[in-house]
Parts: sequence; structure tokens; C-alpha cells
Amino acid sequence: MTAPASLPDVESVRALLRRVIDPEVGVNIVDLGLVYRIDVTAEEVLIEMTMTSPACPMGDMIMDDIDAVLDAALPENLRVVVKMVWDPPWNPGMMNAEAREHFGWEK
Repeated sequence: MTAPASLPDVESVRALLRRVIDPEVGVNIVDLGLVYRIDVTAEEVLIEMTMTSPACPMGDMIMDDIDAVLDAALPENLRVVVKMVWDPPWNPGMMNAEAREHFGWEK
């Protein structure tokens, strides 16, 4: 009998999400400030996030990449729920310093 896989913590989920790159800009979704909330319980990982705009043409691709990254790394009995939220609306001030530097913007 195999031991149950241990639950991830919020920071390990955040690290996994850093593997998901917004293909339009070449920066991961965490550093872009698109991930608003991560909650981990024994039953599920809940992620609340947004896109740079409601009309983001890469939204489906980003969601598919999130599924692929998390499904490969998390215990299969742990449900992943990604909720798209639009409030607050994303703005460039939500990016971290590294992302702003990527675009040549001041810190």
C-alpha cells in the first residue's frame, strides 16, 4: 500500500504556477500579477486569477497550461479549481519588479 501524497502548500503551488508563461509577453502568470489567491485544503486547490483583459486571446492556452502543470505535479485525488475573476481588474502595477524590468519599466 502506498502512502498518501502530502498536500502542497501555497508557496509550492505558486512555484508551479510560475512555470505557466503568458505567451504574448513571455512572463509567468505569477510575476505578471495574474494570480490573486491560492487556497489549499485536503480536498482541493483553489486558484483565483485574472487575465490582462477579458478579451485576452491566450486565455484558453494559459488555462490549459495551468491544468497540465498542476495535474502533473499534484496528487491525483486533489481537485484543482481555477476561478477567473475580473475584480479587481488587472493593471501593470500588479506585476512584480522582475516583470516590470522585463518590459523596461522602472521598479
